[in-house]
Amino acid sequence: MADAPLGTSARAKQPGVFPEQQRPPAGADASVWDVDAALLLVEDDSGDALLVEEMLTDSELDAPLTWCKTLAEARRFLLEARTSVCVLLDLHLPDVNGLDAVRQLVESAPDAAVIVLTGLDESETGLSSVAQGAQDYLVKGRIDPHVLGRAVRYALQRKHAERSAAAMRTSRLIAQENARLERALLPIPLLRDDSFQVAARYEAGRAHGLLSGDFYDVVQTADGAVHAVIGDVSGHGAAEAALGVCLRVAWRTAVLTGVTQLEKIGLLEGILVAERSDPHVFATLTSLVFPPGRDKVLIARAGHPGLLTRRGTDVAWVEPDAGMALGLLPGTGRWTTTELELFPDSELVLFTDGLFEGRTGPSTRLGEDGLLAMAGKYGGLGRRAFVDALVAEATESAAPYGGLADDVAVLHLGWKARA
Repeated sequence: MADAPLGTSARAKQPGVFPEQQRPPAGADASVWDVDAALLLVEDDSGDALLVEEMLTDSELDAPLTWCKTLAEARRFLLEARTSVCVLLDLHLPDVNGLDAVRQLVESAPDAAVIVLTGLDESETGLSSVAQGAQDYLVKGRIDPHVLGRAVRYALQRKHAERSAAAMRTSRLIAQENARLERALLPIPLLRDDSFQVAARYEAGRAHGLLSGDFYDVVQTADGAVHAVIGDVSGHGAAEAALGVCLRVAWRTAVLTGVTQLEKIGLLEGILVAERSDPHVFATLTSLVFPPGRDKVLIARAGHPGLLTRRGTDVAWVEPDAGMALGLLPGTGRWTTTELELFPDSELVLFTDGLFEGRTGPSTRLGEDGLLAMAGKYGGLGRRAFVDALVAEATESAAPYGGLADDVAVLHLGWKARA
């Protein structure tokens, strides 16, 4: 076990009082100079340990100091630490020696700031320790209270800056990955003219998370028919998003090569089974075909939620016949096509289940009935405004209870009124 903390009570200081050589520049934020961290000395020599404690007392660093004689003890202490820690690390310990001590400490406690204590003839080793992940090094024979106090403060600030920079790099990488996935999951509709109107929206349900496997696409073929699909791969993360991209591209390829509506669903199931990394992954989807006559729409569903129909200011929920989700029992699914009559001003709204599965209370969710009631309030809005209003209210109602639990894709489809 680690030794008891050394003399922490002797280092209390009056708030805002700095020794002259440590006084921050005029106008500086004192919080930058305060040390809100624990100090850990890893040193097997009791004489050196006492010397370091005395210098820390004279430096007026108001932070608790714990002394460990081995790296193993230090790692146990760091594992249980609940605050930032600055480690003063000797390189010659009973259980590890040299730069291995730095490597092992950095690997086991990547958030700790590390200052290496070296001998007079070990300057090159000190520099190498910084290359291994330490924030600074000090030569034991040349340490004084001022140098030690400043080194601790600077090491903590450097570690904080490193973590912030790493977080920014991670955020940029996630944003770049999301942008690539979004382009592949959520393409621009492939329409031959402006006779068909599409409004689409995607909303990530997890802050700072990668897009998941929600996808959609719209393609108009040479005969004037418009084909549309919306789907949702189970699970969250990059693998699911990549699978969603695969299914979306396969669907578009099948449309352009003339594969029938039900054949497309079987084809997508075969691709999902071949490409998924986990046998429990499945996908739901709704596939639609709007013939050029504009008087009907052909709908095929594979485990996907129902859809909304809009006519004038009226909004209704429709549940076309549904078959099994893709990949649940490969090869046994049976899907059918439902023909739905379209009036000149009829429009359809498709979505993934993230739109209505968000919590609206500690034990309640919006649900399909709640979504229909919500949509009814916005029946008089245009396509884009209607979609935005649905997503905005669903997001707002779930915000007090952790936000949307899943990603949301919404697809608003309909023929443009003839002049």
